[in-house]
Amino acid sequence: MLRLAAASLAGTAIEFYDFFVYGTAAALVLGPLFFPTFSPVAATLAAFGTFGVGFVARPLGSILFGHFGDRRGRRPVLVASLLLTGASTVAVGCVPSYGSIGVAAPVLLLVLRFLQGLGLGGEWGGAVLLTAEHAPAGRRGLWSSFPQIGPAVGFLLANGVMLALSAALTDAQFAQWGWRVPFWVAGALALGGLWLRSSLVESPRFLEIDDHARVPLAEVAREHWRLVLLTAGALSVGYAIFYAVTTWSLAYGTERLGVGRTEMLACIMAAVVVKGSLTPLVALLSDRYGRRPLCLLGCTAAALWMFPMVALLATGAPLLMFLGFLGALLAFVTMFAVLGAYLPELYEPRVRCTGAAVGYNLGGVLGGALTPIVATALAEHSGRVPWGVGAYLTGVALFSLGCFALLPETRPVEVEVAVVEPVAR
Repeated sequence: MLRLAAASLAGTAIEFYDFFVYGTAAALVLGPLFFPTFSPVAATLAAFGTFGVGFVARPLGSILFGHFGDRRGRRPVLVASLLLTGASTVAVGCVPSYGSIGVAAPVLLLVLRFLQGLGLGGEWGGAVLLTAEHAPAGRRGLWSSFPQIGPAVGFLLANGVMLALSAALTDAQFAQWGWRVPFWVAGALALGGLWLRSSLVESPRFLEIDDHARVPLAEVAREHWRLVLLTAGALSVGYAIFYAVTTWSLAYGTERLGVGRTEMLACIMAAVVVKGSLTPLVALLSDRYGRRPLCLLGCTAAALWMFPMVALLATGAPLLMFLGFLGALLAFVTMFAVLGAYLPELYEPRVRCTGAAVGYNLGGVLGGALTPIVATALAEHSGRVPWGVGAYLTGVALFSLGCFALLPETRPVEVEVAVVEPVAR
């Protein structure tokens, strides 16, 4: 289990590195380079628009790769999705700017971002299911949390490289070629991920399925559509929080508040370190107390913290901004640390790869794709404190809280059957 969990963590970290490095570049440099005829705010919105395309592609990737995951196995999905995401990320670093090839530059950016999202949409389902379906029932939350640490590691890798380059290069050098380096690094990381995943074995739960779904998406749409919509709505707050902190606030802090690029990245990364470190602990609590109670707790905390977060951000003081980000990400991790176990347990094994991944990635469209765009537009018409952004994020949190309230618990029944009944005999 440890070897399998480590390989899943490394793979998701690499895939999310590819996805996050684009978000950081969109916040810092892509607007002026690829949309130079726009005003500064409009260029940032356009860059975030290409960023959002990746989220739109993710449900399509979960449908495509989920089909093969439910029909052919979880393991092949991991290799194919990693290849697609890695290749498209390296290609982004090679796209000439608008000044070199004109309108073809943002078009190419859009296409490659779509391919990134397509690959990542298949990654999460395969990595989580391979771990969850190997794990013993009483510790499924703990072991399934390792792929959920991957996004934090990927974010830290992406922003660590960006931070190092930002500190070492002048603004002109960073804008000219420095921002491309993290995209090229993705190629080496993808090769390392492929080597790690070459030794993984197929999920035993998948091998036990005698009657595989012929068209998993059709079965999910016919029998589990309500569950998919509820999970998408429930997860939207997590995406909204994460990308408000890691993407929108980066652009807002550097452009509106005049905070240095290095200071903003350092504040965000420090909060993400704490969030990633606490993920296994929260997941372990879900094995004891259940998945749904922790999700409800995290969602409630998010609704209460969004206004304080934007107020602390508006100070421009590094320590206060860090505290604002930390509170938001603690609410986030209370929900998302348990999803590696919770979502697979909600769906029957024959359509699990499609159902869990589609619900997870649709939540990304609702929360992740829209949040940087909406927040940037709302902040443009606010004073120094962007209260409109706080109101928007609070509204998303309340909406997700209602969706979580309608979802069932999964952990107690399964653990009781697996652990208590044999003892009673």
